[in-house]
Amino acid sequence: MTNSKNKVAPEGSSYSVIPAPFGCLGIATELVDGSLMLSKIDYLPAVTALIAPQNDLAKEVARQCKAYFKDPHWEFDLPIKSAGTEHQKKVWSSIQAIPVGKTNTYGEIALRVKSGARAVGTACGANPYPLIAPCHRVISAQGIGGFMKENAPGLYRQIKIWLLKHEGVL
Repeated sequence: MTNSKNKVAPEGSSYSVIPAPFGCLGIATELVDGSLMLSKIDYLPAVTALIAPQNDLAKEVARQCKAYFKDPHWEFDLPIKSAGTEHQKKVWSSIQAIPVGKTNTYGEIALRVKSGARAVGTACGANPYPLIAPCHRVISAQGIGGFMKENAPGLYRQIKIWLLKHEGVL
């Protein structure tokens, strides 16, 4: 399998693209120490070509994502590849504790993990599992705030708004 840059994907890895209410989701799975793990979820534009899940884990991720889109209280239960720095892991763990329908500010998360609001924002932007560690629930003290990568801020902001509406926040 090759990605868009024509590099060969790691042995045992798979990438699929499924439809989502706000566009598409990219689902990357990877073999880690003999176990298949979710290694990344990407938010993608609606024009992205769909790629059917190629393994049982990718199919399960797709099933659980669809369940979340029907019911925002759905709880994900997936094997996830460990990723990130210790700081990022603390931020992502703190974000997972935010209940559906609630938000925290970057500053509130920063106080919990003994960090700065900008560092929390940077960790949110690096989150490889955005639905599972729901960074969309982290907002600016002055409003909704940014979301994810800066290369397509309109798309990601629209996704954040959709997710917050879906969860009853907006």
